[in-house]
Amino acid sequence: MNKILSWNVNGLRSIAKKGFLDFLKIYNPDILCIQETKAREEDIPNELKEISNYYGYFSSAEKKGYSGVGVYTKEKPLSVITRFGVDEYDNEGRALILEYNQFLLFNIYFPNGKMSNERLLYKMGFYEMFLQYVKNLLIQGKKIIICGDLNTAHKEIDIARPKENEKISGFLPEERNWIDEFLETGFTDTFRYFNKNRGNYSWWDYKSRARERNVGWRIDYFFVSNNLINSLKSAFILNEILGSDHCPVGIEISDNP
Repeated sequence: MNKILSWNVNGLRSIAKKGFLDFLKIYNPDILCIQETKAREEDIPNELKEISNYYGYFSSAEKKGYSGVGVYTKEKPLSVITRFGVDEYDNEGRALILEYNQFLLFNIYFPNGKMSNERLLYKMGFYEMFLQYVKNLLIQGKKIIICGDLNTAHKEIDIARPKENEKISGFLPEERNWIDEFLETGFTDTFRYFNKNRGNYSWWDYKSRARERNVGWRIDYFFVSNNLINSLKSAFILNEILGSDHCPVGIEISDNP
């Protein structure tokens, strides 16, 4: 059984001071994907790069203190890719693609569109580029796991206050429609495969202390290609884990997909 976790840590060096290594030891995932590391690899302390029993891989943005993703994995991958081949998107350090015998794992920090119309267009462009990329892999019969911060809540069930946010990036019709299109291509939202209940979120606004009231958004996901669905054993949200404005999400998948 493989336990895979994903967590937008909102600063790797920051969360390291909040028990990150203890979390890793206690939950003991086979793979941990993190987003928004906010650090170039050369600026990450050795104790966060060289963790016992794990191989560590990182991709960082050209802009300092911005974006960035990382993966800690017990099994060494066959290959690691950090680029899609489109400079406009690759220079923000948003992707790690790890190839294993059993599956391809995508750890993606999707763009946020709230800052401006330009950033919303950038986000939608990234979405389209990504969709075409994984479509080509599905045509080849690849088994794919995608995790990360999608920066969009899909359905009304995935956001505490849908009406108040329907004109805000992160819950716009075009963003939500893209998720529909993505799923129809051949993917499953793993959490919703098991859990259809309201009140399950993965991000809460710091400023309004929304977490205390559970006024949140579910914007962190695990998707699996439909050819992996029989190997999916569980999907969950670890909303008790503090340290970031996001909490970890995860899946368990059998060893022989």
